[in-house]
Amino acid sequence: MQYLLLIYIPTDVADVPEPATHEQWMDFTRRLGESGAMVAGDALQGLDTAQTVRVREGETLVTDGPFAETKEMLGGYYLIDVPDLDEALRWAAQVPNVGYGSIEVRPVMVFDRETVETMS
Repeated sequence: MQYLLLIYIPTDVADVPEPATHEQWMDFTRRLGESGAMVAGDALQGLDTAQTVRVREGETLVTDGPFAETKEMLGGYYLIDVPDLDEALRWAAQVPNVGYGSIEVRPVMVFDRETVETMS
């Protein structure tokens, strides 16, 4: 089963006593890859690069920044393939920023071929 580990980090670096080092992130990513669980993962650029798109009454509205004011921002993700939620939670507890940020664990919704074909 696939799970998305959404990595949230504080928007204010002053709230982070000891941020994870590049080496800690690379070590975690290496271990995840060597385990065979890693499907994909990427870091995201900062909030100042974000654009939010909405369509209201036929009009497309584009605004700078994330969709809501928040004390945490989505900093990246790992897509993992593991046997169950318990294993996904074990990996989430090892993400380098878990001591000062948060990791949201979400199962990926799987559609069978018949469902996808009836949707199109």
